[in-house]
Amino acid sequence: MSALRLEDGQSAADLATYVRRAKGVDESGDVRLQALGSVLAAWTCVVPGGGLLGNGLVLGLRTYALAEPAHLDVTVPLAAITDRLARDGAAGEPGSVPTELPVPPMTTSPSWAALSPPRGGWEPVGQVGAADLEEAARAGIAEIAQGAPSGSGAAAVADLRRRVWGRATGTVPPVPSGGAFGLHALGFLGRPDQERDPVTVHAAGPWTRLSTRAGFVLTR
Repeated sequence: MSALRLEDGQSAADLATYVRRAKGVDESGDVRLQALGSVLAAWTCVVPGGGLLGNGLVLGLRTYALAEPAHLDVTVPLAAITDRLARDGAAGEPGSVPTELPVPPMTTSPSWAALSPPRGGWEPVGQVGAADLEEAARAGIAEIAQGAPSGSGAAAVADLRRRVWGRATGTVPPVPSGGAFGLHALGFLGRPDQERDPVTVHAAGPWTRLSTRAGFVLTR
């Protein structure tokens, strides 16, 4: 398949924003594009897991309606998507975003892309306030910044990140701190100056799913 056609310009603009935020977490990261019929699922990695089971993995997920049915499952660099949206949008009206997304020819194989959460079997756990999760995310970011000053080795920083984001929040119900970070980093918690719905929590086996109207974060 050479291209995906999103339902409208708003969806394309939202995809561009989502990918840009994911790049803010990992400049050299990837996005897994799964198209099944009329729905496109865009997966990104917020925190890479460790070991064969991917313990500590944090994934972001946004879904979009497609104007034309498609069947695709490919993982490509985030930069390739932002480049295509920017280049093709520049050819149209000022500020426009194309609804057609050419599928990049280059593919990647990050380990997280092989770990797919289940589609069914999710059990409701409860709800957590968006403000509480944002506070947990900001506290973790500050702890990492303080514990890994400029010049820290990559291995030491990665270990600190795993420890901080692998802890449970102090919320009820508790959720992995990495999930709170994912919601904050990807913009899924909404703006603090606006009324925000609580985040819904579901669990299935080793997976936890945090859901908002803006998107999903899944942790393992």
